[in-house]
Amino acid sequence: MTEKFVRYAVDQEGVARITLDHPQTRNALSDELLDELLSVLSRAMHDEAARVVVLTSSHERIFSSGGNLNAFADDRPPITKYGELDRFPRLFKLIGALGKPVICAANGDVLAGALGLALACDLVIAKESVRFGCPEINVGAFPFMISALIYRNVNRMKANELMMLGELITAEQASDLGFVNKVVPDDEFDETVASWAHKVATKSPLLMRLGKDAINATRDLALHEALDALQAQLALAFTTEDLAEGVRAFREKRQPEWRMR
Repeated sequence: MTEKFVRYAVDQEGVARITLDHPQTRNALSDELLDELLSVLSRAMHDEAARVVVLTSSHERIFSSGGNLNAFADDRPPITKYGELDRFPRLFKLIGALGKPVICAANGDVLAGALGLALACDLVIAKESVRFGCPEINVGAFPFMISALIYRNVNRMKANELMMLGELITAEQASDLGFVNKVVPDDEFDETVASWAHKVATKSPLLMRLGKDAINATRDLALHEALDALQAQLALAFTTEDLAEGVRAFREKRQPEWRMR
């Protein structure tokens, strides 16, 4: 499909940049934009040149304003609306199953459903001027779909505060709550994102995929079940040439040559 609202590009270092690009709506997560995002993420999953994905925005101040409010109050039958609500779950599941690290480069405010999008990513880097929040309750809605992600990343009482008061928090406050990895002065943001992305891209894509798959499969399991599954994944990692190559390169004080096998 030809994308109108999402841009995709991969650099020579293996960094795939996915840019939300519908500034007229402040990158509202409309059905059309979500469909394009799902398509582009699937493209990144199968793109051998892509080793890490950076998700960002072309808007000067807004990463995304969240779900499309116009769709909340339109006159479609409830059963039709229900049938179209699967885009967010599919999106969050796809990011988890991508097999490649996804960095949310929050270069603008991350609001409502977009907070769920950020929390589904593996790493979050934010400009210090950026705000995060769930203002849905202020317009008579509630962050139903993203509450599962909020509860998995934020202390229960603070999660309730975010969702029930509907107030925005700063990037520093988001970092204190534990769901932003790094807060960066605005003029250093692009350089920091590029540095992190290129650093991740130098790691073994095979071991990174095995590791992300293991995390995705076990994070909600009981401890004994998770340990059994992780033991099997570690045994699988021992069979790879990349693991042996990484150890050899470390001992020989050189850069490893990943073979993806």
